[in-house]
Amino acid sequence: MVLRREPTARQLRLGVELRRLREAAGLTATEAAGLLGANRVQMSHIESGLTGVSEQRLLRLKSHYACTDEEFIGALAAMATDRARGWWEEYRGLLPTSFLDLAELEHHATFLHDVAILYVPGRLQTEDYARAVFSARVPELAQEELDLRVRHRLERQQVAIPHEVVIHEAALRIRVSDRVVTRAQLARLLELSEADHITLQVIPFDLDGFAKASGTMTYAGGPLPKLDTVVRDAPHGSVFIDSEAQLNTYRTSFRRVKEVSLDPEKSRELIHELAKDL
Repeated sequence: MVLRREPTARQLRLGVELRRLREAAGLTATEAAGLLGANRVQMSHIESGLTGVSEQRLLRLKSHYACTDEEFIGALAAMATDRARGWWEEYRGLLPTSFLDLAELEHHATFLHDVAILYVPGRLQTEDYARAVFSARVPELAQEELDLRVRHRLERQQVAIPHEVVIHEAALRIRVSDRVVTRAQLARLLELSEADHITLQVIPFDLDGFAKASGTMTYAGGPLPKLDTVVRDAPHGSVFIDSEAQLNTYRTSFRRVKEVSLDPEKSRELIHELAKDL
């Protein structure tokens, strides 16, 4: 079987979950491979996402690993057998892989939770706002790549799923470009806050306990809580976090952030006042 040159984050996640199941069963990679009639190298390729795994083989592994969570196995089987090419594939080889992985993650997510401190989340940005953010990159992007990144970001916004967003007032006040772009961005947020699938809350400057809300993140819900994913920005792309302990930490973090945020109505009022002051 031909090895994948660059597994997607979704393919890597499937491999990680299979490895976790094996380790929970107390089996080595060599022992698990023997149960499948394979070798250790082939098992390593499956668990590293370099090769796929058929539903039949996955069910055999489930039996050998004594996994009784049928819903979880069903979710893994769906990941293993999904062969659909998403819209983001047209950007493969043109944009960093993390852009494609984020789009794929959002496409399969059951919900999204965003916490933003300095910038409006990408899925809520206007074209001019997104262009200003990407234009500030060092080193400067070539015009073609800048245009591709903006177009990719706008296409991500077409996926309408339950989305809870908490934005700090700082992100609303920072002018990534000029007053015109900022005013249009605030108007866009007010428009989106009325959408059925979006809940928008603001963390005001006049707040005690800001330490509870000091971290930017995107939390993407999976088909099951144990398949949730957290995305954090890093200097050279996005970092995907999926360990259960860290997921629990970020769930708690998001709950605390919501607790210290204005409710949706008061948040809209604040955004409206900020727009009037520009």
